[in-house]
Amino acid sequence: MTPPFAAPARALDLGGRTALVTGAAGGIGRACALRLAAAGAKVRAVDRDAEGLDRLAESAAGLPGTVEALLLDLTDLEAAEQAAAGTDVLVNNAGLQRVSPLEDFPPDVFHTVLTVMLEAPFRLIRGALPHMYGQGWGRIVNVSSVHGLRASAYKSAYVAAKHGLEGLSKTAALEGAPHGVTSNCVNPAYVRTPLVERQLADQARAHGIPEERVLAEVMLRDSAVKRLIEPEEVAEAVAYLCGPHASFVTGTSLILDGGWSAH
Repeated sequence: MTPPFAAPARALDLGGRTALVTGAAGGIGRACALRLAAAGAKVRAVDRDAEGLDRLAESAAGLPGTVEALLLDLTDLEAAEQAAAGTDVLVNNAGLQRVSPLEDFPPDVFHTVLTVMLEAPFRLIRGALPHMYGQGWGRIVNVSSVHGLRASAYKSAYVAAKHGLEGLSKTAALEGAPHGVTSNCVNPAYVRTPLVERQLADQARAHGIPEERVLAEVMLRDSAVKRLIEPEEVAEAVAYLCGPHASFVTGTSLILDGGWSAH
């Protein structure tokens, strides 16, 4: 029997598709928005950073696809669900971090982290699925983390949210399979983003070591590859999961952790 995808591999073509990327103003989200627009997608770039969205739109000029800036705070869950209507590709990327011991962790911050990084993805998926199911095709990519598979001290909210996102992604995969919809996670270790750079002082304080030692002794301690991942590397993994040759890849996690989880 002839395999369903016997043709040679070709460049990703998302022409005619609408993609929504959260946290798109910077870091991984920005790289994903530009990569999907380069593949021809019409990208809805969601963030609460208006200036960052403006810079993203300028960078996207001339690409085969387009970038439409959508200023939105994901704690507005109703608006998040509505924004996902008509989406063919959904990239749940937005996140925030707080480094603090459990006994000192502010409950309101814990709640906000879970809202943005777990409940909002649920609402976005919920908003996107009717259109995906209706056309018999869809791609959900959840930007998780090595912390979706492993825990680290002082990051209770982030680790809890990412572990929850893994389960949500798998559930979406099981329900979406009969409708041609895949759902996967991408799991990077520390990425060269403002979110990571802002952690240096917090990690130094939590671990009681100078800031200049945090990168080597905390962030890269368990990684066999001793460097930060670039946002574009993560975006390329996201793009792979959106392509036709990834139609049998669902309910799994694509780990980009430099060997961290090999221990």
